[in-house]
Amino acid sequence: MDWLFDIAFIRDHILSILIFLPLVGAVVLLFIKNNTTVKWVTLGVMLLDFLLSIPLLLNFDKATHEFQFVEGPVDWIGSLNIQYYLGVDGISVLFVFLTALIGWICVLASWKSVVKKVKGFMMCLLIMQTAMIGVFCSLDFVLFYLFWEAMLIPMYLLVGVWGGPRRVYAAIKFFLYTLAGSILMLIGIIALYYAADGTFSIPDLMEHKYTFVFQAVVFAAFFIAFAIKVPMFPFHTWLPDAHVEAPTAGSIILAGVLLKMGTYGLLRFSMPMFPDAAQYFAVPIIILSIVGIIYGALLALAQEDIKKLIAYSSVSHMGFITFALFLFNKNGMEGGILQMFNHGITSGALFLCVGIIYERTHSRQISDYGWIIRLVPAYALFLFFFSLASLGFPGTNGFIGELLILFGAYESWGYYLIPLLVGVILGAAYMLIFYKRVGFGNADSHHEQPEPKWKIWDLDLREYVALSTLMIFVFWVGFQPMHFLDIMHVSVEHLIGQITGVAESVESITIAAN
Repeated sequence: MDWLFDIAFIRDHILSILIFLPLVGAVVLLFIKNNTTVKWVTLGVMLLDFLLSIPLLLNFDKATHEFQFVEGPVDWIGSLNIQYYLGVDGISVLFVFLTALIGWICVLASWKSVVKKVKGFMMCLLIMQTAMIGVFCSLDFVLFYLFWEAMLIPMYLLVGVWGGPRRVYAAIKFFLYTLAGSILMLIGIIALYYAADGTFSIPDLMEHKYTFVFQAVVFAAFFIAFAIKVPMFPFHTWLPDAHVEAPTAGSIILAGVLLKMGTYGLLRFSMPMFPDAAQYFAVPIIILSIVGIIYGALLALAQEDIKKLIAYSSVSHMGFITFALFLFNKNGMEGGILQMFNHGITSGALFLCVGIIYERTHSRQISDYGWIIRLVPAYALFLFFFSLASLGFPGTNGFIGELLILFGAYESWGYYLIPLLVGVILGAAYMLIFYKRVGFGNADSHHEQPEPKWKIWDLDLREYVALSTLMIFVFWVGFQPMHFLDIMHVSVEHLIGQITGVAESVESITIAAN
């Protein structure tokens, strides 16, 4: 697909094409009645979006921290200095690619499971895709906020219309939590606009200097908004409900992309714009992250519902990521960003595995399984490797991310390793116990293996394609992590410089605050 960059229009407007191609696809669906055609058109649009993201990654210049493939700034609402302004750096380009990858896999995951209001479902997926890619590409704060808010309605509908028995409760809870955070973010954006002499340009706002009191107040507003999206402890309670009630595609999008937007917001805005406040609040945030790591892991260990287990494991894994980002050293931050990408792959794959077996059994209770090794060996093999990736087994993508985070923790303060290692051990415990129970059951050698209550069949071609694609990235990152770390390396160094090169010491800030 690299030849596409020889076409000037595509090269100059690649980000706009990636953002709005799914939206065009959603409009096209309005004129299609046949459900099968709707699915194929949606799959085609999502695949084209993914294929276009490949030359974006291949042509990305790893040697600079500057934003690339920039479009604009073009005046949009001139009286308020709101602009259409797009660009990506070594951090955001990875998540544009991840979002494009997850998109078409969500379509495959919904091929058979969604049987009512198919057109509406596929339109929601396409609109979500536009909003998610737009978030990662926006360099104007109002544009970013519009894309951020645009995700709310289609995600609310995915859960509230196509979800489980308690879908309305879960959808409203998700909507209210996220909306509350968005209102705080909007207040912070308006404050930035007036403090920076009337601009919403994100690069310009990064260069502006703010007083410590201003930084602390706006940082707190942004932090709550992004912590809800992550979600960090204690803002996490919407996540298990949303995951349990969401359709498979909804859970994949939530775990694969939406949670990463919280940590991306911390990286893109909270740290470079408010470096003094970021350092001042780093230790409390690290403590909250550690609590989330242990708390999420313990709750995952106690679950009987497979989706709840993976949901609480996400709380624990995202705790590792927020912990790593606020270490402000190269290993920690690169490990955290790589783990953001890894978690999108691995957790998305695990939720896809849950959806696949749920289509056959309509049960998420671990106690109803125990026979997958014997009756669905191909499925069991994929689930095995994704479980290993989740617990950070060497050779998988989860290992290198966790290893870098541990190095970063040791560099910052060696005692941080103790709670992190406890989290790693608990993570291995709940994933291994989960796999043992669904694969082999609780029967010992003196009892018959449990039999399923349903007619069971192994993977079909559609499921092989989706799972195999995600498996490629599990081992690609596991064995060749530098292909991904090299992309972010210069941008991460620049970000650390923005934080530590500008911020005063925590001690002097504390004295000044008192």
